[in-house]
Amino acid sequence: MLKLSENPPMIWPAESSIKDFTGVWWIAHTKSRNEKALAWQMQKKNISYFLPMTEKVYRKSRRIMRSMLPLFSGYVFFCGDENARLEVLKTNRVAQILHINDQRHIVEELLPIEKALTNGAELAPHNYIKAGQRCKVVAGPLMGIEGFVAEDQSKTRLILQVDILGKATCLDIDAALLEIIDSSQ
Repeated sequence: MLKLSENPPMIWPAESSIKDFTGVWWIAHTKSRNEKALAWQMQKKNISYFLPMTEKVYRKSRRIMRSMLPLFSGYVFFCGDENARLEVLKTNRVAQILHINDQRHIVEELLPIEKALTNGAELAPHNYIKAGQRCKVVAGPLMGIEGFVAEDQSKTRLILQVDILGKATCLDIDAALLEIIDSSQ
């Protein structure tokens, strides 16, 4: 198990944003438990990637253990040219590369996740929701993030979805910070 400091950065190149990446977006569907190793290899080859991770805290015997786990298990988002795609395939850590038809849409879906993670929000994997009310955060450091709302035992959760993967993540939020965008669903 890696120490927290031994994990690859979530975004490469570091200190950048995914909105600044140039090239074509792809999604690497990795072989089992190869997300971080693939990220390290992409970093060495200077391939821009986004590997959203969340911290998991658990007890083992009397010790508290912390580890970083991929938010979307088995997937790494990357951006580049055809040569970058071929380099990723050569790593032998990828089961399949998913082509993204709507390049702008994937960035729009990933930007709220990036913003939440860089602002220290605790994200957790969540079941993908097809129906629900679309809302936008109207105040605080997460202002501007849009997602679907779900209620879970008196908590309000904002669901951030990645349609192409059929996956989602969520964050707990005060309902007073949300504004309904689309109530026709």
